Amino acid sequence: MDPMSNEPTKSMPNLLTDFQASLERIKQKIAAIQMATDSMRQDRIALETKIEDAQKRIQHILSRLPDQGDARQLNLLSESASSPSNPNTPKIDNDDHDPTTH
Repeated sequence: MDPMSNEPTKSMPNLLTDFQASLERIKQKIAAIQMATDSMRQDRIALETKIEDAQKRIQHILSRLPDQGDARQLNLLSESASSPSNPNTPKIDNDDHDPTTH
């Protein structure tokens, strides 16, 4: 090949065009990845906010429950365990711990 021939100059524009096209495809892929990353980041922030709100609601509910040492909790548990299957049937209390008798 003659260094002065036109052959190298004909292939150079093709290589340059191919290189530019490859760069453009890479730029488009990078832009798409950045958009997907931004979307995922926004979704994560939204989910973290929902989790924090749910934790606050749970904590609020738990704070309203009686303490473990509170006798009212035991009374509620014993009443629900011994409640009749028919809620319209009056409960007959044969408990020796009637608050009106001493």
